[in-house]
Amino acid sequence: MILNCIAVDDEPLALNLVSRFIEQTPFLKLVGKFAGAVEALKAILSQPIDLIFLDIQMKELNGIELARVLDKGVGKPRVIFTTAYNQFALEGYKVDALDYLLKPFNYEEFFRAAQKALHYAELLNRPGPGGTAGAEPAEADDNYLFLKVEYQLVRIALDDILYIESLKDYVKVDVKSTGKAILSLTSLKALEEKLPATRFMRVHRSFIIALDKITAMTKNSVQIGKKQINIGDQYKEAFAQFVGRWM
Repeated sequence: MILNCIAVDDEPLALNLVSRFIEQTPFLKLVGKFAGAVEALKAILSQPIDLIFLDIQMKELNGIELARVLDKGVGKPRVIFTTAYNQFALEGYKVDALDYLLKPFNYEEFFRAAQKALHYAELLNRPGPGGTAGAEPAEADDNYLFLKVEYQLVRIALDDILYIESLKDYVKVDVKSTGKAILSLTSLKALEEKLPATRFMRVHRSFIIALDKITAMTKNSVQIGKKQINIGDQYKEAFAQFVGRWM
């Protein structure tokens, strides 16, 4: 698989370096390099682009702003930020960047980030159950969930999930195999839409539970191992129907 790439940076030396790195990477194809985000946006709208190596601090339109525009549907290339400022890391994560390269970086660091982009593209183009490609990685396999964790996709077996808890901008996935929680910058609603309803249920505004991991339950709460989770008022009717099958 070859990824069509552009480089965007208002510093000529940095732009030339990233462009050279792209050209020496076998699975990347440089189709343009630009000194500003506005000029880059015009190119993105006129040709298929898979990946953007994008500086953040630029005039007119900065890299974060361009990524937000792309996230709203103007185009769907993935973004790897290249910047000298580490304070933008969280913002980069929120706009779903694949990685965040802090200047100065070497080719080894660049190549690792590029490999993440290749891995993501391969997951995206892997044929699904219906034989067609293009599903989001989080839905690529009925037995697994793919979550973005610190700029990489982590595969979690659905059988391993105990419950999922909302923590403001993040979700915490508790798994049985390691006993450690996995944090991902996403919403409980987004995961609820992707998880099979036959195996998972939202029982509270802050919790989704794995139904087969329930160890005890009442009309108002469930027990999963040592964790007790209360049933929220708006979810009690649906949960009562589930409980009714077993009581």
